[in-house]
Amino acid sequence: MYDAAIIGAGVIGSAIARELSKYEISICVVERDEDVCCGTSKANSAIIHAGFDAMPGTLKAKMNVLGNAMMDQLSKDLDFPFKRNGSLVVCTQEESLPKLEELLERGIKNGVPDVRIINAEEAKAMEPNLSDSVVAALYAPTGGIVCPFNMTIAMAENAAVNGVEFKLNTEVEDIKKADGGYILVTNKGDIQTKTVINAAGVYADKFHNMVSEDKIEIQARRGEYCLLDKTAGNHVSHTVFQLPSAMGKGVLVTPTVHGNLLIGPTAADVDNKEAINTTQDGLAYLQEKAGASIKNIPFRQVITSFAGLRAHEKGGEFIIGEAKDAKGFYDAAGIESPGLSAAPAIGAAVADMVKGDLKLKEKEDFIPVRKGIINPQALSFEERQALIKEKPEYGQIICRCEMISEGEIIDAIHRPLGARSLDGIKRRTRAGMGRCQSGFCSPRTMEILEREVPMSVYDITKMGGESQIVYHENKENL
Repeated sequence: MYDAAIIGAGVIGSAIARELSKYEISICVVERDEDVCCGTSKANSAIIHAGFDAMPGTLKAKMNVLGNAMMDQLSKDLDFPFKRNGSLVVCTQEESLPKLEELLERGIKNGVPDVRIINAEEAKAMEPNLSDSVVAALYAPTGGIVCPFNMTIAMAENAAVNGVEFKLNTEVEDIKKADGGYILVTNKGDIQTKTVINAAGVYADKFHNMVSEDKIEIQARRGEYCLLDKTAGNHVSHTVFQLPSAMGKGVLVTPTVHGNLLIGPTAADVDNKEAINTTQDGLAYLQEKAGASIKNIPFRQVITSFAGLRAHEKGGEFIIGEAKDAKGFYDAAGIESPGLSAAPAIGAAVADMVKGDLKLKEKEDFIPVRKGIINPQALSFEERQALIKEKPEYGQIICRCEMISEGEIIDAIHRPLGARSLDGIKRRTRAGMGRCQSGFCSPRTMEILEREVPMSVYDITKMGGESQIVYHENKENL
């Protein structure tokens, strides 16, 4: 029997797993997909909110500000890219200035450092491509940008190194109360555990409602995005928001930590919790709305579009804590924006609850740091030459758009929770994320997977499940 079983290996489940791995405890993370970071955690705005948007006194506000403050040390310890580029909320109409002042008051009450309103002249000095109609902006210097893939994978890898067992391709079908805890009924057999931690994103209501009469409802809210080439990455340097509405924070324009430009999201409630398709209307909406805050966006440089689902709880608030009528069942549910920003704090909060329940002791041998995949492009010429001399595979470029070497792909396969699909390698190395969107590097990447795992080329998938790339040879009967 495990002490704790976490449902979901997204950013929230991985953050909780890492925090709990600091204690003497047996833990497993149960994930239906073939890898960590396969749900909302892989398709979001990739920003760390300063914390001025959520209403004071809410868990959203508290966890956002706490999580934001943890990001510098966490990114240093776990070696993933994070940058405090600051954020601007732009106001384009004089009559809307009271809404901007309301955001400022929220930010001050929430404890956001150094947040202030600046005039149009100062805002346009910061961002020359702001729309000519901007009259003022809320400036929050603690806003940031992050790689959500690297962040989630880093926490999961560190948790695995510290003893957490990840059960991938394992879907929870039912949860039963039992003496001393719970039984998770999965497609790969039963899992017995003293406590359950529900971090299942848009499906968190399903699992909560299996054990509790105090029902919750999660609405899937689709957000569509456009990603522009690195040639457009300097169009803005800050994350630029529009004044928020009831459906969210509006369409933002932001640089990414990897040098691209990201625009989105839309906000549309959908009944299908697998509806991550983009739409013509949604992408047209992005182009129209983004132009209200930023001018001259080079939309001809769009290299891909994607969509993610936010787990919107009907009450609009995070649900964090033990279910009232299900002792030992903990929710981390309704974690929509600013969930990525709040993840480190949510992880610590849930771990603290479980620690108290199980009376856990801290490990003496906890490993707090993790080293990411070597990035040869970040090395000096001399360092890179030395690396290639020692390991020639780092001199063999596989993905020419992103300049990713064979050595980086091999590392992605062999490290803890190593990649077993094209998307798994893409998230860890960026091979396939460039202008051609894996059009040229996929065959070489598949050859490396086939050789290094090893695995049959017929078993290689894009993203697990039935997404095989090769089914048979087209000349096999000749």
